[in-house]
This record gives sequence, structure tokens and C-alpha cells, in this order.
Amino acid sequence: MLPIDAAAHGSRWRRRHPVDKAVLGLGLTVLAISLPPWPGAALVLVAALTVLLGPAGVPGRRLWRAYRVPLGFCVTGALPLLVQVGGPDGFLTAADGGAVRAGGLLLRTSAASLGVLLFAFTTPMSDLLPRLVRAGVPAPVVDVALVTYRMSFLLLDSVRRIRQAQAARLGHTTRAAAWRSLGGLGATAFVRAFDRAARLQSGLAGRGYDGTLRVLVPEARVSVPFTAASVALLAALAVLTLVLEGPLS
Repeated sequence: MLPIDAAAHGSRWRRRHPVDKAVLGLGLTVLAISLPPWPGAALVLVAALTVLLGPAGVPGRRLWRAYRVPLGFCVTGALPLLVQVGGPDGFLTAADGGAVRAGGLLLRTSAASLGVLLFAFTTPMSDLLPRLVRAGVPAPVVDVALVTYRMSFLLLDSVRRIRQAQAARLGHTTRAAAWRSLGGLGATAFVRAFDRAARLQSGLAGRGYDGTLRVLVPEARVSVPFTAASVALLAALAVLTLVLEGPLS
């Protein structure tokens, strides 16, 4: 199980309906994209961090481990805005207003990523995917997503076991050995993935699979107070942005 999925299963908000958490987490993401980077996205970033570390109870170290990957993409996407290629001053020069554009993009993307992580850290996929059928998503699409989700953990576990076996046989002692081990890892994981898929298909057929995977979904109801508080927070962030935008600009 991935650390973020394990954190979602142990979250304080695990028993809340996914709609409650979607309104808050995805609402913060929408605000980060639609509001001005300063001060809108900055306020959203602070609000998302406060909710994650406070009411949601996500440990700071675990949040950083999950956040540093999308943050790296955010920084990588913002850096090219600092320079321009070609022009009268040379092949590579500093772009006019590049720092402002790069900072704005970094604020937007980093704040939006925190909104998505808020939803991911509090909502296990096993609680979300079965409910998508009620939302109108075709059942076969949800079934494929459920199987893919399950198979991904099995594949990661197989890769971990293969790497441990290779390390125990000194398969990573030299660069040449590491490359050979990497090739063997890819080939073995590929074969095992197809073998597991075939066994899964045989198991479903033996259990009378009729095209729909039926799973138990934890009972949960949409909390009107929680949703109302989330909407109030989103509205307050939007109003505060509009109030501060004039003096700060």
C-alpha cells in the first residue's frame, strides 16, 4: 500500500462522505487556479496547509514526502518562464517580467496541488471508486479502475520483492550488475503482471463474474454542516482576495 493511501485509510475524516471532502479539497484547487496568484493562490496555499496539518491531522513529514514530487514539477514548470531564447541581446537572456510570471505560476500550481492532496490524504480510493457508479459513471469503467488500482499494488509488491532478491544476490554491487538487474527486474515484472492478470480473470470467471464487481461501501452521509463550513471558507478566501488585491497591486 502506498503511504498516501495508508494515510487516507487512517485519516480523521475517513468516515466522512467523499462529497464533503471533494467540496473542500477540489474547491481549494479551483480557487487556486481561478483567483489571482497574489494574494489569491497564496491565501489558498496557507488555508490548505492549515487544514491538512490541523483538522485533517496529516503528519507534516508524510505530507512533505507526498508534496515534494508535485512541487518539483511546479518548480520545473516555472523555471523556463525566467528566460527567453533568442533576441537581440543573445541566445539566452532573462525574460522581461519572467520572475513575476514564474512566481505566479508556482503559487497557482503549488496551491492547487495541496488542494488535491487534501482530498487524497483523506479519501481512500476504495471509498471513492464504487460511489462513482451512483454519480453516473459507467460500471465497466469503474470496474477497470478498481482492478487497475488493485493490480498496481500487486505490481509494486512484486517489484519490491524482486529488488530485495537481487540485492541479496549482490545484483547491485557494480554498475554493470545494476543494469543487468534492472533489465531482469523489468522482464520479470512484465511476466508476473500478465500472470496475475490471467489468474484474476480465471478467478472472476469461476465466481460467476457478470460484468460488474460488487463491493461493500462504508455507509456515510453528506454532512450539511461540514459542507456549509467548506463553502463558507471558500467564499471567505475569494472575498478576502478581492479585498486585498487592490491595496497589494
